[in-house]
Formats: sequence, structure tokens, C-alpha cells
Amino acid sequence: MNKEMIINASDDGVEIALLEDKKLVELHYEHNNSAFAVGDLYLGKVKKLMPGLNAAFVDVGFEKDAFLHYTDLSPYIKSLLKFTQQSIKSQDPNGFDFGKFQNEQEILKTGKITDVLNQKPEIVVQILKEPISSKGPRLSCELSFPGRFVVLTPFNNFVSVSRKIHSGEERKRLQKIVESIKPKNFGVIVRTAAEGKNTAELHADLMDLAEQWRSIQLNLKDAKPPKRIMSEQAKTTSILRDLLNESFQRIVVNEKGILQETKEYISRIAPEKEEIVQLYQNGQGIFDFYGVTRQVKAAFGKTVNMGSGAYLIIEHTEALHVIDVNSGTRGPDGNQEESALKTNLEAAEEIARQLRLRDIGGIIIIDFIDMKLPDNKKKLFEAMSEFMTGDRARHTILPISKFGLMQITRQRLRPEIKITTSEVCPSCKGTGKIGPSLLITDELEKDFHYLINQGHRKLKLHAHPMLIAYIKDKGFWRSLQWKWYRKHNVWLELYTDNNYQLTEYYFFDKKTDEVIKL
Repeated sequence: MNKEMIINASDDGVEIALLEDKKLVELHYEHNNSAFAVGDLYLGKVKKLMPGLNAAFVDVGFEKDAFLHYTDLSPYIKSLLKFTQQSIKSQDPNGFDFGKFQNEQEILKTGKITDVLNQKPEIVVQILKEPISSKGPRLSCELSFPGRFVVLTPFNNFVSVSRKIHSGEERKRLQKIVESIKPKNFGVIVRTAAEGKNTAELHADLMDLAEQWRSIQLNLKDAKPPKRIMSEQAKTTSILRDLLNESFQRIVVNEKGILQETKEYISRIAPEKEEIVQLYQNGQGIFDFYGVTRQVKAAFGKTVNMGSGAYLIIEHTEALHVIDVNSGTRGPDGNQEESALKTNLEAAEEIARQLRLRDIGGIIIIDFIDMKLPDNKKKLFEAMSEFMTGDRARHTILPISKFGLMQITRQRLRPEIKITTSEVCPSCKGTGKIGPSLLITDELEKDFHYLINQGHRKLKLHAHPMLIAYIKDKGFWRSLQWKWYRKHNVWLELYTDNNYQLTEYYFFDKKTDEVIKL
């Protein structure tokens, strides 16, 4: 699979698009001065204990207190509280030796919040979920620091290896290496990306993470809550950390500062891939040049069209997301059951992409086109599971129910991405809205192609003068009209009509001069 990352830097922040085989699958925004991002560490102050919820509310500087449940405290919470106080009061400018730190007794999994945080102490917490809607951040005290090959966890000494590494010999090799090089008082989780890596690479990754922990210790000195102690690394490098592999073909950046940061990061974690980073200097917007803008406009509306003519309707409620699959007026050929299966499989692939692209989380209900055969329902379930294997968010998929519905739960860490795809209509001066005009030529060509397949070889197109002018733009030999002729071997005659709206058009049969119903 060909993977590309397109990074668009602007005054407001950074936009990152991840393309797989030229298709947009993930879109990330990193706003300047953004706070309370997942992974950020804060020194907070416990404000209120809620025994009924077995939880506490912690002031981390957000307008609403953040939520910390007992199950997110970590078995080593007493050690963390002790470490926090020692770091705040430490007089040593270089900090104390964490390797000699004496851990406290672990807490019970079934304990009470009041037994642990009764004194309402100052506490180091990590953002588990960003603020969503009217809710403040959700916190965790199970601190973890992900690197390229390992994840570091303080206050314990265990070593575990990812279950996705299937070779027993490789798991034992990695376990032995990490146990011999890890710092004292740290646990290590070996990631799948560590497979085949040597001792030097693993050691360098571990030392980088241990240095992060030392920075936290120094930042806590004389700190007063609420205060941000450490920020998760820039989203650009965090995505590279999680995704960079041999299938990445290109990373394109339009800003020299981010270009240098990205090159430095890649040279550290994968020197052989440094040449894939390129600086974009074309006058056209980087997202426009690589087709990201067009794909965003096509993918983020309430209605999502697919190549076969079928489409999805995506609705959001307070409790869940609902996705309805419709065959449209141009379903695939064949009998009804085969047509339903083919459309459902196409929809499943697009839905998996939409969940990643919009970062939809929580409960998702999908109403596929009804199928009668159990084998077809099984095929659809297996296909959906396969399409979602590339999704980094934790998710669970249930087989199709007797009502023909598929239920999915997906991890929600950040607010869902919402982009308005409608545009103010120039014809009505903003009193109404139309579909995105950026996509009108795509829709027009799709209809043209469909009519040709239906046997229409002599066609006329009547449309608004601006649309006709756009189709004829760039001269005869480079116009869309000529491009469509070369592609479909059918010449489309063009006629203007000032009575049409900007995006309104009709096809006519040249022989009968009657409009063709689509």
C-alpha cells in the first residue's frame, strides 16, 4: 500500500492528511497553542471527591474540572503521589536519582477513591481524552510514554512484548534484550515495530523516553497547580512515530521549520527513509495540488456518494451515530441478493474509511441493505473486520443482527472532526445553500459516463454559462470537454442557459431533443 503524508502549515496551525493509494483516510488538525491534548501531562489539584461515582474532579486549568475515575488511578498511585511531592520540594537542580526511588505499596483494584485521595493532594495526571462537548478532559494516572519501538511506564519493573509479534523466538529475544538494558523502576511494553530491531536501536529509544521522565521531574520543581508539565510531541511526529514503515513513499511539507523537524525525527528513528521528506514550493495550495481539498469536500457531508451510484447517509445523535446504506438509482447488475451484497461490500469499505477520517467514536449503528442469505451476512461481517484492521483506534464489531443492523463501538479520544461542505450560493446572495461546487464537474462526468453505458451516444448538455465556461477552460485541447472525449470516445455538445442556477444542468438526447431523466 502506498502511503503519503501531506502537511499544510498555516498561521492557525498545522493540517495533516494521510493518503493511502491516493485516497484520504485520516485528517488531523494541530492548532497553535492547543492545550489538553491526549498525552499531555499536568500537575493538578484534587478539588472534589465523588464517593458515589468512585471518582474525583481535578483542576488542571480547564474551564471545567477534569474527571478521574478510580480505575484510572494506576496501582502505583501512592508512588506517583510521593514522587510528585519529592520533585516539587527537591533542592537539587539536577533532580534526585529515580533509580533509587523507593516505591510505595500498590492499591487494591476494588478500593475506594476516598481511601487514596482523601487529603485532596496535588497530583500528576495525563490527559486520557480531550474535552468533548460540555465535558472536561478525562484523566489517568497510569502514565505511559510511547516511543518508536517501546512504551515506558514508571514505578514498576515488568517487561511485556506485543502479542502481534507471533514468533516465539523473536518474543523471547526482545524480552531478554529489554530486560538487560531498561532503567531501574521502569516497566517496558515492546511494540510491534520493534520486531527485528537490534539492541542499539531499542536502547536509544529507551534512553529518549527516560530523558522525557527526567524532564518531567525537573519541570515539577517548585511548580504550582494547575500547570502543564509536558506536552505530547507535535502531532506530525506522533503520527510518524505510530505509522512510519516501509510502505511510506512520501512526506510533503510546505513549511521549512516543520520540514527540518520532520527530517530530524526521521533521521533519528529511520535514517534510511530521510529522503522521502520533500519541501512543497508550488504556488498552488498544497492540499489543492494533491487533491486533499476535493476529497474533504466529497467526504464530510451528510451524504457520501460512492462510485457505483450508491450512497451513505451519516447522522449524529447525542447517544450514537447512525449510518444508512442506500443503493441509489443505479445499483449493480445481477439479481437482488447479489446486488445487495456488492453494494454492502462497497459501503463497508467506505464506512471504515469514514470512521477513521472523521474520527467517529462511541456507538455506531449501520443499516445495510437487507440480505437474506446467512453466508452473505457472514461475508459482509468478515469484510468489515478486514477493512478496519488499519484503524489504530480500539474497536469492536458485532455480526449483523436479525434486524439487519451492524453494531460497532470505536474508541473516542478526540472530538469528532466536523467540516461544513455546503457553500453560500452566489445566485441567492447567501439566503440558501447548495452542494459543494468544487465537485460539480465530478458529478457531471459520472452522469455522462452512466448515460454512455446506457447506450446514449449523441448527447447535449445544457447548463449555466459559468459551468459551461469552466468545462471549456484552458483552451480546446486541454478542456474538460476534450478530456471526456478522449476518455469516453463520445463528443458532448455544450449549450448555455441563463435561466439555470450555477450548479444546475440537464442532458438532452440530440435526436429527440428531450431531456434524459437520471
